[in-house]
Amino acid sequence: LNMTHMMKYLTGPLYRKYLKRAMDIVLSFTLLIFFSPICLITAIVIKLTSRGPLFADVPERIGRNTRRFTMYKFRSMINNAHVILRTDPNFAKLFSEYKKGSYKLMDDPRVTKFGTIIRKHSIDEIPQLLNVLKGQMSIVGPRAYYKDELEDQQKRYPHTRSLVKRVLSLNPGITGLWQVSGRSEINFDKRIALDASYVDNLSLWNDLKIILKTPWIMITGKGAV
Repeated sequence: LNMTHMMKYLTGPLYRKYLKRAMDIVLSFTLLIFFSPICLITAIVIKLTSRGPLFADVPERIGRNTRRFTMYKFRSMINNAHVILRTDPNFAKLFSEYKKGSYKLMDDPRVTKFGTIIRKHSIDEIPQLLNVLKGQMSIVGPRAYYKDELEDQQKRYPHTRSLVKRVLSLNPGITGLWQVSGRSEINFDKRIALDASYVDNLSLWNDLKIILKTPWIMITGKGAV
């Protein structure tokens, strides 16, 4: 009986409602302390090598139950990069490529030299631990999508609408199943299917497997853009 109760807490609704959030708080606080020297060095280099704020001026993301939130990321691009891409006529062709490529660009001229390094090794993602502490994100979860990205991609892939609904039932994650399965090399339809599969099979064991795979992805930079 005790083992049965334990398994209920490690999988399904009980894990989703209680244990996952507790794990998020403990891990994010611990990792913020662990990564603090890297964050300090990154902050200094960003300010010394490019003009603009420390954090990226990114549009709001769509979180659990379609709530919008501002994601914290170290700035890896030129200032106002997202606004420029969408409004500057000189970037019209690039914006078209961006949308066709599942909202990713393999060779993005907006990325700074130091930005290339921190993006490859996911250092720019570390401030998202603050989003986890605020309850807007989880350590492990689906990708956090832009509003226009979700709208455009569902038009392009109509069969993904039911998958998107399932994915938005959870907080997005800093890392997740799609991130450790190819990251930006995966198009939206396959990415959202992976995220929906993660939601359907949510458990402590699956989260731990993804967490254990993440450091290698950060070190190698596999699939990053």
